[in-house]
Amino acid sequence: MNTTKPTIPTPDDAALWYEDRLYLVDQRVLPDRAEFLSYQQAPEVADAIRAMVVRGAPAIGVTAAYGVVLAGRAAHATAGASWKTAIEADLERLAASRPTAVNLFWAIRRMRALIERLDTTDPTPALLREALAIHEEDRAANRRIGDLGAELIEGPTDIVTHCNAGAIATGGYGTALGVVRSAFAAGKLGRVYADETRPWMQGARLTAWELMHDGIPVTLQADGAAASLMAGGSVGWVIVGSDRIAANGDVANKIGTYGLAILARYHGIKVMVAAPTSTVDMDVASGADIPIEERDPDELLSCGGRRLAPVGCMARNPVFDVTPAALVDAIVTERGVVLNPTTEKMRALMDGAMAAR
Repeated sequence: MNTTKPTIPTPDDAALWYEDRLYLVDQRVLPDRAEFLSYQQAPEVADAIRAMVVRGAPAIGVTAAYGVVLAGRAAHATAGASWKTAIEADLERLAASRPTAVNLFWAIRRMRALIERLDTTDPTPALLREALAIHEEDRAANRRIGDLGAELIEGPTDIVTHCNAGAIATGGYGTALGVVRSAFAAGKLGRVYADETRPWMQGARLTAWELMHDGIPVTLQADGAAASLMAGGSVGWVIVGSDRIAANGDVANKIGTYGLAILARYHGIKVMVAAPTSTVDMDVASGADIPIEERDPDELLSCGGRRLAPVGCMARNPVFDVTPAALVDAIVTERGVVLNPTTEKMRALMDGAMAAR
């Protein structure tokens, strides 16, 4: 539970609640600067999610839960006993901030369920307790995911990861990098090869920063270098996170994951997707039904504020792609591991009928 005064951010500090306000590490400026931004209004939190001050599906969910706390406090201050009506506009703003990360909607639904049970008095204390619980549960889930994922790794091996699914993308510890942390502690990890992840460079800026912070061997590579690395035979696993997992086990993750999974299959390398069950969307039958966010083409046409492409050049900037379940060897959640995922296996996992292995 993060209630200590924020000082210098660590990878586990994507979102912190302290003295009646939300603090977010500004992930846009890492690792050049490590600084917190503070928020006291829900619309500002929605803008922060949209602007990628905070990113990573679990961290977005945690942040949205705290945003609901701020929304409830403001609604009661302005509307008193009618706060449940007044809060709706802020809830809609939060829900509209990012379209693909299902944890956002999961967290808002959970907070809405609590809102329905509350009376007309100030909801802030109850909403804060629920948001803190969501945060702590995510951190605990990630540790469980890390341990279960590490159990699948046999002997020291190199791994490839794409984007950032670490502590900074979650409530703490990380999903894909949680597996890396646990595998490193168990002596099963050789080296992590982090794809740089154009155009936001989450691998270069965040994954490398996190792993170096923890003393875990990491080598950065261009996204297009993965194939030649895999051909060398040292890589045993590709380990990534996810922003939404469909009912059949199709996985939406950062653009480039699909291609990485195809390369892994060709080279006989296994693919592990590490994510909490809050990322699983059983209402979406397959990856074809997952909305894929497209962002401003300028993000691709420029880098570090400097334009790279010719003036007038067209650009396509999908943020995610969908990896078919047939290319996924294991989906690791806090409830257990699904090997070679299918709709039936995913339903069993979500119904709680599946053993941990």
